[in-house]
Amino acid sequence: MNKFLLSVLSFFILPFPGFSQEKMKKIHAVKTNEAFKIDGDISEPGWKKCPVITDLIELRPNPGKVESFQKRSEFYLLYDDNYIYFGGYCHEKSADSVSKELVGRDKIGNSDFVGIVFDTYYDKINGSGFYVTPYGEQYDAKYSETGNEDDTWNAVWESAAKMQPDGWTFEMRIPYSALRFANKDNQTWGLNIIRKEQRTTAQYFWNEIDPNKNGFLSQEGEWTGIEKIHPPLRLSFSPYFSTYLNHYPYHTDGVKDFTSSVNGGMDVKYGINESFTLDMTLIPDFGQVQSDNKVLNLTPFEVKYNENRSFFTEGTELFSKGNLFYSRRIGSTPIHYYDLENHIDSTEHIVQNPSESKLINATKISGRTSKGLGIGFLNAITKPMYAIVENQHGQKRNVQTNPLTNYNILVLDQTLKNNSSVSLINTSVLRKGKDYDAEVTALVFNLYNKKNVYNWNGKIALSNIFNKAGKTVSGYMHNIGFGKVGGRFNFQLNEELTTENYNPNDLGILFNNNYLDHYLYIGYNWNKPGKWYNQLHLNNNFSYSRRITPDVYQSFHYNGNINGQLKSLTYVGMNINYFAKGNDFYEPRVPGRFYETPSGFNVDGWFETNSAKKYYVLVDANIGFSNLFNNRYYNLQISNNYRFNDKFSIGHSINLNPSFNDAGFADINGADIIFSKRDRSTVENIITSKYNFNRRNGITFRLRHYWSEVRSKEFYTLQQDGSLLKNSIYNGNTNQNLNIFNIDMVYTWEFAPGSFLNIVWKNSVYSGDQRINDSYFKNFNHTISAPQDNNISLKVIYYLDALSFRKKHS
Repeated sequence: MNKFLLSVLSFFILPFPGFSQEKMKKIHAVKTNEAFKIDGDISEPGWKKCPVITDLIELRPNPGKVESFQKRSEFYLLYDDNYIYFGGYCHEKSADSVSKELVGRDKIGNSDFVGIVFDTYYDKINGSGFYVTPYGEQYDAKYSETGNEDDTWNAVWESAAKMQPDGWTFEMRIPYSALRFANKDNQTWGLNIIRKEQRTTAQYFWNEIDPNKNGFLSQEGEWTGIEKIHPPLRLSFSPYFSTYLNHYPYHTDGVKDFTSSVNGGMDVKYGINESFTLDMTLIPDFGQVQSDNKVLNLTPFEVKYNENRSFFTEGTELFSKGNLFYSRRIGSTPIHYYDLENHIDSTEHIVQNPSESKLINATKISGRTSKGLGIGFLNAITKPMYAIVENQHGQKRNVQTNPLTNYNILVLDQTLKNNSSVSLINTSVLRKGKDYDAEVTALVFNLYNKKNVYNWNGKIALSNIFNKAGKTVSGYMHNIGFGKVGGRFNFQLNEELTTENYNPNDLGILFNNNYLDHYLYIGYNWNKPGKWYNQLHLNNNFSYSRRITPDVYQSFHYNGNINGQLKSLTYVGMNINYFAKGNDFYEPRVPGRFYETPSGFNVDGWFETNSAKKYYVLVDANIGFSNLFNNRYYNLQISNNYRFNDKFSIGHSINLNPSFNDAGFADINGADIIFSKRDRSTVENIITSKYNFNRRNGITFRLRHYWSEVRSKEFYTLQQDGSLLKNSIYNGNTNQNLNIFNIDMVYTWEFAPGSFLNIVWKNSVYSGDQRINDSYFKNFNHTISAPQDNNISLKVIYYLDALSFRKKHS
C-alpha cells in the first residue's frame, strides 16, 4: 500500500522524466536611489535607468500574438530600500482610443488598466496584484493557485496616471508594508504584468499565458536579483467614529420613533514578522454595509447571503480552504431565537427578541513561511443576547437566547511542487454554559502533475457536536475527484459522500447531508479565434445522487451548454437541462417522508453586449416544463447600463419569474403533509446609479424592489409512496405576498490614503401578507405607503501607519 501511494504521489508531485522546464521571461531587478514624484509623468530620468519591458503577448482574443508597435507598452520596474516603483507608457492610436471611467477604488468599470502581480515567495500559488486605470484609480487583489481573484483585499499604496496624445502614462509606488516576503539578502520573485484594452477586450501579459494550460500564477515570469531588502515594520491603526440616526413609525406608547447612537472602535494591522500579519477589529461597526437581497424562501433550506462586512472578506483566502467557513454565522441569529416560546410561561409575551448577535471583537492571523507553510487563525467573540418578556402584571425579565460564543478557525496549508498543496482545517464553536459546542476537522489536498495537465483533489472531514441532548454526535464526509485541467479537452470526475450525522453548519453551510453524489464534467474549448467567434466553450455536466440511509435513488440531472465571444465582442450562450424523475426527502419537512419529483426540462439562452460601449445590455431567457400538473415556468432577466460620460451612469435590471401549476409543500395538518398546486409570480427591479466627482470621492445609489406572490389553487395529501392525492377537505390559506424595498445611497470620500469618510442613507420596507391578485403597481403602491425604516449614518475612518509616522517625526 505504501509503495502504491508513493507511486501515485510521484505522478503528481515529482517531475516527469523527459520534460524540460517551460520557457519563461526573466528581468533583473534594478535598484534606484531616485526620489520619484508620483504624478503619472514618467519623464524623470530615473525611470530610464532600467531595461524597458515591452513586447507583451496577447491572451485574448488572439492568444500568442505580440502587441503591435502602434499599441506598444513601455514599462519600467525599479526598487529601493522602502518601495517598488512601477511606471510606464501605454501607447494607443490616439487619446480617444483610451477607455476610461471614474468608478472609485477597487472597481474597473469601462477603464483600460495596467497591473503588476508579485509572487513574493515564488511558490506559483499565491500572488498580490496592483492595478491602475487612466484616471489613476486603484484596484488590488490576492490570487491563489486555482486562479481565484480576491478583490476584497486592500493595501495602501500610491498611484497616478496622465493622458498623452497617443495613450496614457502611469506611476505606482508600492511600499514593502503592502507585501509579505522572506528576510533574505538575495531573492527571486514570480512576476507578471497585465494590460487590458476595454474597447477591443484585448488582454496582454508580459509572460505569455497559454489558455490551454491550467493556472495563472503557474505561468508567471521571474524578477531576479532583488538584493538586501528587508520586511519593514508593518503596524497600522484605523480608528473609526460613527453616528446613526434612525426613524421608524412605531406609533406605540413608550416606544420612540427616532433613535440615535454614537460608536467608536478600531482596526489594527500588525506584522508579527516578515511572514505573518495580525488583523484585529475592536468594537466593530458594520451598519453601513449593503442591504441583503432578501427573498421569499419556499425551499426547505436556508438562504445563503453574501458577506459584505469587510473584515470577513479581506485577506481570507486561507480560510476559504475546504469550504468550511460561512462567515455570516458570526453575528447571526441567536440559537434560541425561534424556540423562545418554549422558555417562557403561558402568561408572558415577548417584548423584544434581537434577531442578530452582537460581535465584540474579531482577530485573524495569517501568512506563509519561506518553506511554503501557510498558517491562518481566526477568532471572533459574540456577546450573550437576551430577549425581554413581560407577564400580565407588567413585570419584565430577560431570557437568554444566545450565550457568550467563541468562533475559531485554524488552517495549515503546505504548498508542494507543481502548484500542489495539502491543507488541514479545523473550525470550532464554543458556547458558554449548557448549550452545545461544535467542531469540524478536514484534510484537503489539491495535486497537479508537472505539466499542470492532470489534477487529483479531495477532502476528508469529520464533524462533532458535543453535549447535544447530553451526547456527542459525529459525522463524516469525503469528496474526491480526478480530472484533466490542461489542454482543449477537459474532464472532471467527482464523488461526494456525507453521512446523516455530518453537520458543519455552526460555522459553515451545508444544505443537506446523508447522500452519495457522483458528478462528471466533460468540456472542450476553442481558445483561438475562428471565422465567427473569438473563443468558444462546450460543456456537459452529469450528476447522480443517492440517499445513504436508506439506500435510495434521489436524482439525476444533465446540463449541456455552449458559450463564447463573437467577433462583434458580444458574449452569447445557451444551455439545456434535463431532470429525471426523482425522490425528494427534504420538501415534505418530515423526516423519513419523500416526495416523488416529476421529470422536467428547460432551455436557457443569453447574450451580453460589449461593456465598453455607452449602452450595455444583458438578456437571459429561460423556459421550462415538468410532467406534473402541466407545470411550466419562465425566467427573463434584462440588465441595462447607460454611461452618460466618464463620471455618471445609470443601470436598471429586471428579473421576471412566473411559474404556473408548480407543486410544493404547503402545510402540515395533523398527520397529513399538505402540498399545493400553485402559481407563483416574482418580479425584481434594481436601479443603480453612480456619480464620481473625481478618483477620490463619489456617490452611489441602489434601489431594489422585490415582489413575490404565491397563489394556491388546489391541495393534495402526500402519500407514503411519494405521490400526491387530491385533498378536498383542507381549507387553509397558504397564499403569500411579500414585498421588499431597499435603498442604499452612499457618499464616499478618500481624504487621505486608506482614510475614508462615508455618509450612508438606508431605507427599507418589509411587507408580507396573504393578499393576492393585485397588480405589480398596486403592490408597489402598498409597499411605499407602508411604514418605512430610515437610517442616516456618518462614519470616519482614519489610517495611521506607524512607519510613516516614525519617519515624519524622526
